[in-house]
Amino acid sequence: MSQQVLSQQEIDALLDAMDSGEIDTEQMVEELDSPKVKPYDFRRPVRLSKEYLSTITMVFEDFSKIAVNLLSTQLRKPVDIKIAAIEQVSFDEFVHSVPSFTLMGIFQSKPLSGMQIIEINPQFSLQMVELLCGFGELSDEILPSDKDSFTDIERAILEDVTTSFLRSFETAWKEITELKVELEYTETNPQLLQTMSPNEPVLLVTFSVTLDEQKTFINMCVPYIFFEDMLDKLSFRNWFHSGKEFDSSERGQISKNLEQVPLNLEVLLGESHMTISDFLEMEEGDIIQLNEKTSKPLTMYVEDKPYYKVKPGMIEDQLAVEVMKFMGGESTDE
Repeated sequence: MSQQVLSQQEIDALLDAMDSGEIDTEQMVEELDSPKVKPYDFRRPVRLSKEYLSTITMVFEDFSKIAVNLLSTQLRKPVDIKIAAIEQVSFDEFVHSVPSFTLMGIFQSKPLSGMQIIEINPQFSLQMVELLCGFGELSDEILPSDKDSFTDIERAILEDVTTSFLRSFETAWKEITELKVELEYTETNPQLLQTMSPNEPVLLVTFSVTLDEQKTFINMCVPYIFFEDMLDKLSFRNWFHSGKEFDSSERGQISKNLEQVPLNLEVLLGESHMTISDFLEMEEGDIIQLNEKTSKPLTMYVEDKPYYKVKPGMIEDQLAVEVMKFMGGESTDE
């Protein structure tokens, strides 16, 4: 809920009015103590609690960050995307809130239910087309007043950009659930959408987009049934495992997974320095003197860190080493 911040001048005026009796303090106390009635619109039922919305907001914040990186790389221009608003509305309200000519990508996120919609403002759509077609500077009139459709080339370019947004959407939800997001089709007239009934509750997420100092918007329409199968995962308690006792089976699984991680082991026989001329004159049978004695234990490195002192040898015609001392990854410099 937005709160109004009073200036010092307004605070002084309020205190003066209370002192002079212009404001009845007893009436103010009675109003504060009286029960508050909050209007509720049954045509727009609130299905998602504040806790769920907090988690969803975090997911869409991640979505905007991922989309910024992908889009900036694709357009070779800095793009800024931020959440402007998140509302629970009906599908009919969403349809009437978008322009009559716009770009809409209808997609599905399997295995979850429902069809989701991403609506990209036509101004921003044509900005991206100009940049992807090689125009370094954007023209003053990107969206002609009589334009009511995209050409086949423009539509093909925009479908590729829409796919980048869907990849960002898929990645943003990865921490909560694995999704396979696929673009079903694109549409330019919102009145032709028949993906869901007019009264179906949806979550409308609006993003503000800034490109070359021009600000536009992107809308994401997600039906409530998309969240139904994962409401338990949207809880902060389940997502962050707060208060959850450590399960011994998890320790075993972690240990089992770590056992399969490959490690790079190296044994250094010694080092030698020579000039380029000596190196170029080397022939078969030449002997290179190292800085270590053959009787001295060698060092075994695990991922470039010294962990063991070893003794070289042979096992069935294979070079091998025998571990003699554990060093714990500390440097051997003396």
